[in-house]
Amino acid sequence: MIQSFFTTRNGGVSAPPFASFNLGDHVGDALPDVLANRKLLAEQVGLPAISFAWMRQTHGRNVAVVSAGTAEPIPDTDGLVTATPGVVLVVLVADCVPILMSDAQAGVIAAVHAGREGARQGIAAKAIDEMVALGADPSSIDVQLGPAACGKHYEVPLEMQQDVDRALPGSAVETVWHTAGIDVRLGLDRQLRDLGVTSIQHDSRCTIEDEALFSHRRGAPTGRIAGVIWIG
Repeated sequence: MIQSFFTTRNGGVSAPPFASFNLGDHVGDALPDVLANRKLLAEQVGLPAISFAWMRQTHGRNVAVVSAGTAEPIPDTDGLVTATPGVVLVVLVADCVPILMSDAQAGVIAAVHAGREGARQGIAAKAIDEMVALGADPSSIDVQLGPAACGKHYEVPLEMQQDVDRALPGSAVETVWHTAGIDVRLGLDRQLRDLGVTSIQHDSRCTIEDEALFSHRRGAPTGRIAGVIWIG
């Protein structure tokens, strides 16, 4: 059985401004607190910490296929794919879109970090390709687009909006201030459907609006929430 969830910022041990369930070890939080939070995460999942695979995310389109947990984050990677039961894939975000994907029939899962630049470069499509190489079928893949910055609050220069929308059609929106905005989830939805994915669930929570979530735009420095997925 494939299991997954998205964390919030509540329930950990980190001090402000990372209070309290920060899972990012690269944001300036005290490392012992991050490790304590990751131990709490492992307890929630019910698997040992060594089963977890982490990434050093760089807003690119590199995807790694893994068959075991990682003692250190995989460098320069924004997507993880596995067909190995018991390996827990983790993506960290604080406004970018965490994507969790699974093909239950093929037994293949993925966790993807899709910020504006990574989505523009096609990180989601690259992850689908790697899943297919392990036996997945796009028409059988279930996708969860997790909490992220919503378009009505994601203001960008007009030139940036137009550039992103050319590469990620459907992402251009108008903000609450009637200015140029980007909704990465909308662009990803269209892109994934063009790739043959039909089952796409949106977590409508906006990280900028919802103070139970971390948001870099709302207040940096800040922590990171996680999208977590594994084959039980």
